Amino acid sequence: MPPEMRFPSELEPESASARLFSRRNFMLGAAAASGLALYAGEFARHEIDVVNLTMRIRNLPEAFHGFRIVQISDIHLQEFTEPLFLERVIHRINSIPCDIVLLTGDYVCRTPLPKSYARRQAGVCGELLRRIACPQRYGILGNHDIDVGEAAVKDALETTGTPILNNRYLPIERGGQRIWLCGLRDPTSGGARIEESVPRRPDGPVIVMVHEPDYLDVMLTDPASRSIDLVLSGHSHGGQVRIPGLPPLTLPPGAEKYYEGLYRFGDLQLYVNRGIGTVGLPFRLFCPPEITVFTLQPHGLV
Repeated sequence: MPPEMRFPSELEPESASARLFSRRNFMLGAAAASGLALYAGEFARHEIDVVNLTMRIRNLPEAFHGFRIVQISDIHLQEFTEPLFLERVIHRINSIPCDIVLLTGDYVCRTPLPKSYARRQAGVCGELLRRIACPQRYGILGNHDIDVGEAAVKDALETTGTPILNNRYLPIERGGQRIWLCGLRDPTSGGARIEESVPRRPDGPVIVMVHEPDYLDVMLTDPASRSIDLVLSGHSHGGQVRIPGLPPLTLPPGAEKYYEGLYRFGDLQLYVNRGIGTVGLPFRLFCPPEITVFTLQPHGLV
């Protein structure tokens, strides 16, 4: 007996149902993607995370027990970081009792626009940073700052009250005792000079700012690294878009090995800040902008 034949008219209800199901799935998927993009672009990238850490420092002078450092990094003003958002960050910093604020580079952004635009934004950024209440404030430059005009960005920041440590160091004094604050020129420029940036016989703990965290591997080959207690970096943005439990999907050169949080190398500790701004795309997901607060304490003190 020949098999029963089915005519197109008998197939139409099932085919229409399948098409409706497919269209429904597409619409749901598009809505979910749009919602995720909205959350990552408008909400997640503006949700400031304040990270509090106690740092155990060898031979920390008594006058610096409880000394508090605030770090921010990678502002990238006017790539996607709005001045209003930076004002919010500064307001949050001003709510934190601290002794010094350190900025680890990339105040502006390299974009297809003329470099003169980014240089003007450096002045805007400097004026906003002037609103930080803490009287002690220092910074270094990042790769974007170098690319758009090192001298112009440095001048814009320094004339508005943020001294830039460019391969140099200085003492931070308190109660007749001191720690040393050091800043390296951006390593991607080829101008980082450890021998000029770190005191050879420091009479107190040494804190170093360097924009690219992976440069630590070079620093560790220099004898001066034996006197370094804490290195503060940025550059990675933490990856910007993360999947929980997995490493970042993309990372910039110079932050592919050390990209977020605390790393220990004996007495030397490296901290990589996730930054404030974004580059490439105005998204953050499971990787919020970060203000880090370090409280210094000596080894052995609970």
